[in-house]
Amino acid sequence: MLKKLSIRNYALIDALDIDFYSGFSSITGETGAGKSIILGALSLILGQRADFRVIKDESRKAIIEGFFDISDYHLRSFFEEQDLEYEDGACILRREILSSGKSRAFINDTPVSLAQLKDLGERLIDIHSQYQNLLLGNDKFQLHVIDVWGHNNDLLLQYKSDFQNYKLAKKKLLKLQEERVEWKKEEDYLRFQLSQLVDAQLKEGEQEILEQEQKILSHAEEIKGELYTISQLASGDEGGILPILKTLISRAQGLLRIYPDLGELTGRLQSLYIELKDISAEISGKEDSICIDSERLVQVQDRLDMIYRLQQKHQVQTIEELLEVQSQLESKLERIDTSDEEIYALEKEIADRYILLLEISVKLTESRKLAAAEFSRLLEEKARLLGMPNLRFEVELVPRPEIDEMGAEQICFLFSANKNQSMQPVAEVASGGEISRLMLCLKALIAHVTVLPTIIFDEVDTGVSGEVADKMGDIMQEMSQYMQVISITHLPQVASKGRHHYRVYKQDTEISTQTHIEELKDRKRIEEIARMLSGAKLTDEAMNNARVLLGKNI
Repeated sequence: MLKKLSIRNYALIDALDIDFYSGFSSITGETGAGKSIILGALSLILGQRADFRVIKDESRKAIIEGFFDISDYHLRSFFEEQDLEYEDGACILRREILSSGKSRAFINDTPVSLAQLKDLGERLIDIHSQYQNLLLGNDKFQLHVIDVWGHNNDLLLQYKSDFQNYKLAKKKLLKLQEERVEWKKEEDYLRFQLSQLVDAQLKEGEQEILEQEQKILSHAEEIKGELYTISQLASGDEGGILPILKTLISRAQGLLRIYPDLGELTGRLQSLYIELKDISAEISGKEDSICIDSERLVQVQDRLDMIYRLQQKHQVQTIEELLEVQSQLESKLERIDTSDEEIYALEKEIADRYILLLEISVKLTESRKLAAAEFSRLLEEKARLLGMPNLRFEVELVPRPEIDEMGAEQICFLFSANKNQSMQPVAEVASGGEISRLMLCLKALIAHVTVLPTIIFDEVDTGVSGEVADKMGDIMQEMSQYMQVISITHLPQVASKGRHHYRVYKQDTEISTQTHIEELKDRKRIEEIARMLSGAKLTDEAMNNARVLLGKNI
């Protein structure tokens, strides 16, 4: 429920605070007084796009805040889903508009997107204007009305979920069928590619080993010659290091008897001799292991050439990547081999899901038929009170060629205002005034089955008067038992029904024109109703008529 609207620096408003109440409230004022300005400001905190030209003083930002009591409307889950703080049923929507053309939106002081603001706004307020009357001819709106009246929300949610799964399964089948056609075109080539890789019998790490072996085989003579030279320098009889070192050790040992201090150095020479002798033996062994094998070199080169060709063909750098390509080819071919079974399983799943959808759609259709019959009857009863005694209204269920996400049928509102007139779609034959009254009746019927805090009627009573206007006021008053109702009206019969009455007016100062709003009570309210009845001049008769209209609402 809207509790307060605060407007700062917007259009003709410098600063304005309006307290609202539960039940039925009416807002009146002369044409051009600024009622549309207040409604425009309210629309901004409900997520409508902003125009920076509405800023009154461009040196300051425009700020519109709406304070709501949402404790009875089960909106905690919305706040949790949007990661917003839920403050015990209190909610503040704020919109700030800058002269630069930018705007910011907030929910409970947390910055939000315009989409989030609009999503919440649609759950808080329904602004019903003459423009919204066009919805009456919209088949989706008509279907929504019948589903709301028939309490079909849970059934429709289940149906939509199952329909989505059905569509996903069909999409998956179509994709698989298209892929299978493409796979079949290249299946032979894929099998040829796989056979090349399988026949190659690749092993992880093989390439590095072969490349090293190739390097050794290619330089075998050079390596063998150098190893022989090193061995001779180490242990050769003529000038080898080991014979010289052996002589050094013998001479040092001879000195030990007369010069003991040489003991440690002699030991180190002996250790050096042993290590060098061991190294020399290993070098000699490596020399013996090197074979000049041109045949093996050809084998290694051929193997590497085959690996390099496969890598170039598949645009990879390593054997590990080739093995991954092999695995992918095996998986793809296995998928081709099993695609018939997979397609069959998907076709069966789709058939099963379709049967389930039909079962739910039948329940939905039956519920809609019952709801349509009852809704038509009650709408006729209400509409006849509004000056349409010969009205006939019918909700026609038209089977769809194929079920869609909304079910097996579409809805068409049929209407006839005269006895001799055939039933036709309401948008084609109903006049503007008739549509306006039908929409009011429609909103009144679904008021007690919708969880909506507030509805605002923006001059929907234009073009009616007298007893019909009085009945329209009664209907709005009846709706206020289930929700907060605010009516912007020019009709005294409607304005007088409200528990609370506001007057919008303009006031000129030396430098500007300002829009104001005040809550009317007692004599001021009587005078406003009298003014609406007789014009600017207040007569005793108009005042008395106003008192009669207001009755207990004074």
